[in-house]
Amino acid sequence: MADDNPIRFGLIGCAEIARKLSRAIDLAPNTTLSAISSRSIEKAQQFRSKNGLPETVTIYGSYDQVLDDPQIDAVYMPLPTSLLVKWAVLAAQKKKHLLLEKPTALDVGELDEILEACRSNGVQFMDGTMWYHHPRTAKMKELVSDSLLFGQLRSIHSTSTFTETPEFFEHNIRVKPDLDALGALGDTGWYCIGAILWAMNHRLATTVVASPPAHRNSAGIILSCTASLHWDDVNPQAVATFHCSFLSHVSMDLALRGSNGSVHLEDFIIPYEESCAFFDFTSGAKFADLHIGWNVKPERVEVSSTLPQEALMVQEFGRLVKGVRDCGRSPDEKWPEISRMTQLVLDAVNKSIDLGFVPISL
Repeated sequence: MADDNPIRFGLIGCAEIARKLSRAIDLAPNTTLSAISSRSIEKAQQFRSKNGLPETVTIYGSYDQVLDDPQIDAVYMPLPTSLLVKWAVLAAQKKKHLLLEKPTALDVGELDEILEACRSNGVQFMDGTMWYHHPRTAKMKELVSDSLLFGQLRSIHSTSTFTETPEFFEHNIRVKPDLDALGALGDTGWYCIGAILWAMNHRLATTVVASPPAHRNSAGIILSCTASLHWDDVNPQAVATFHCSFLSHVSMDLALRGSNGSVHLEDFIIPYEESCAFFDFTSGAKFADLHIGWNVKPERVEVSSTLPQEALMVQEFGRLVKGVRDCGRSPDEKWPEISRMTQLVLDAVNKSIDLGFVPISL
C-alpha cells in the first residue's frame, strides 16, 4: 500500500545507474521521486523523458537547486567518486538525507567528512549496496549462524568481475584518475569487501594484504586485483580472499565454508532473477565409500522477493528517514558504520598494492 506521506527524493546527477534507482524509488511504497537535477537542464529533461517519468517530477539544471528545494527530504547521489565529498557534505548541511552510491569516497578521510556532516545535521546515511537488503541475504545469515549446521566460519571467497568494450577502457569514468580513481577496486571490489565483512558479522579484519599482480591502465587505475583478509584476534583460522576485475568474464561469486557446512552462490550482487533468488547449502558432507562420490548433495535454497532488491533498499532507507522526519528519532548508525568499515579495508588494499603487496594492519 502506498504511503500517503512518502519520503520525497531528489536525484543528484543522471548517471546510468540512476535509471535503476529512479525505478526503485517508484516501486518502494514509502518513497516518491520528486525532482531530478543535472549540470544542464536539457540532460535532466532527457532523463525524465527517457525513463517515462511524470511531468510532476521537477527538473533542475544544477545540483544546488535540488538541495535548496524545501520539498525534498532525501537525495540519491550517483556522482563520480571524486565529487562525492563536496556534494554529500553540502547535502547533509542542507538537511537532506543521503543515499550515496558506492564507493562512498576516495578514502576514509573523505568519508569521515561526509559522515560527520550527516551526524552533525541529524540526517540518515546509507550507501547503495543493494544486495544487503535482499531476503536471500537474511536467509544465508540464518544458516551461516547455525553452529550445528554450518559450524565455525573458516573461509570466505568473493569475486566481482566483468569486462567491457574498448570504448569503456577509453572513456568510462571508472578508468579516469580525476573521476573514479579507485577503478575496479572501488567499483567491483566494494561488493567483495562488503560480502566478506558481512560474513564476519562486520568485525574488522586485523590484517589486509594484496596479492600480485595488480593490473593498471596507463593512467595508473587498477583494472584487476586480488587480496586477503585475516582476523588474528577473534578467529585466527578464518581467511577471506577476493578478486575484482574489469578484465574477466562477469562473475559475482560468494563462497562461505564452515567447519561443518558451506554456502555458495554465483549471483550475490545481482540475482539472476528479480522475483526469486537461490543459493546452495551443504551440511555434514563426507566422501562416500572408496571416495567415489559424496554422501549428500547441496540443497538449493530458494528465496522469493516481493520487490527488487534496490526497491527494498530504498524502502528501508525511507523507513529510517521517516523515523527521523516524523517521529524525531536519531539516524541509524548501522549503515554509516558498515560503509566506513568497507572503506577502511578498501584503503588498506590500495595501500598494500602501492607499497609492493605488503601486509597492512588495521
